[in-house]
Amino acid sequence: MTAYIARRVLLMIPTLLGILFVSFVVVQFAPGGPVERVIAQLSGSDTGAASRVSGSSGGDFGARPQVGASADAVSSKYRGAQGLDPEFIKKLETQFGFDKPAPERFALMLWNFARFDFGKSYFRDVSVIQLIKEKLPVSMSLGIWMTLLTYLISIPLGIRKAVQDGTRLDTWTSAVIIVGFAIPGFLFAILLIILFAGGSFFNIFPLRGLTSDGWAQFPWYWKIIDYFWHLALPLVSMALGAFATMTLLTKNSFLDEIRKQYVMTARAKGCSERQVLYNHVFRNAMLIVIAGFPGAFIHAFFSGSLLIETIFSLDGLGLLGFESVLNRDYPVVFGTLFIFSLVGLVINLISDLAYMWIDPRIDFEAREV
Repeated sequence: MTAYIARRVLLMIPTLLGILFVSFVVVQFAPGGPVERVIAQLSGSDTGAASRVSGSSGGDFGARPQVGASADAVSSKYRGAQGLDPEFIKKLETQFGFDKPAPERFALMLWNFARFDFGKSYFRDVSVIQLIKEKLPVSMSLGIWMTLLTYLISIPLGIRKAVQDGTRLDTWTSAVIIVGFAIPGFLFAILLIILFAGGSFFNIFPLRGLTSDGWAQFPWYWKIIDYFWHLALPLVSMALGAFATMTLLTKNSFLDEIRKQYVMTARAKGCSERQVLYNHVFRNAMLIVIAGFPGAFIHAFFSGSLLIETIFSLDGLGLLGFESVLNRDYPVVFGTLFIFSLVGLVINLISDLAYMWIDPRIDFEAREV
């Protein structure tokens, strides 16, 4: 077991290097880098996500560039830089680190990441780690509660559907699940807003943030109520697709086990249906469901909330990553990519270990050559 874990941990190093290398190469060919973003903002032609840049990243952004007809400026490699002072462009390149060749920048990034130093955001006067800490509560709230809600509903329902396979209950719940799976989460979120958040019908739930104004002064019990009041609609929207998938996965797992020979043997010995189901079938059927919990959680935590965060005005990690890509805020992009990749690899290892813990017959180490 120890040797297997050690090998998996060592394999994380080249995997992370490969992810960062491919991403770094792709970024080198992407148009509209941070220097061009600043130039566009100064010239008044940037009206997109980068328009919030206000010069907080350094003194060079606070001053207007000198305008001249310099030949160097006209021949600048940056689009829109015609008429700008070449010295100003060089200062921007130095500030963003583009005065160094690409291999040197990549090597420096790897050295910093190895020490978990992700630097500062280009366009916000704050470190990448601090930014992630600020956005973490929103993503944690959505990821944790969505995963728990999905498992608490899907597993009992999936077991009941397997036991009553082919009955009226199984038929109509399957129809509801299929419809729910077919509806995109963001579209269902808009429907919930129209119905319950002051759209066209009722105004029951809030539409912005995780808490109400003055939340810190609320009694503890009212803080909990207010917190879940704000989370209700985003959670339902996010859990819709995961709920359908997990329910059908649980049902199929139980159906597969119920039809096996050992179940018939247990019944022949006189075991009740409840004993057969929970003493014999449950552990084997739940292997894939329970062992997949870490992966399901990390998916909900990091990758499933961008549109939901945008629709419900929740400032989380999904929205942070999206805006960083739009703004070409490379320290945030690469920092979050490194952290998410590392967490994903660790979660995959935990998932494999969970398989081995739930079913001792599984031995990944023995299968390796």
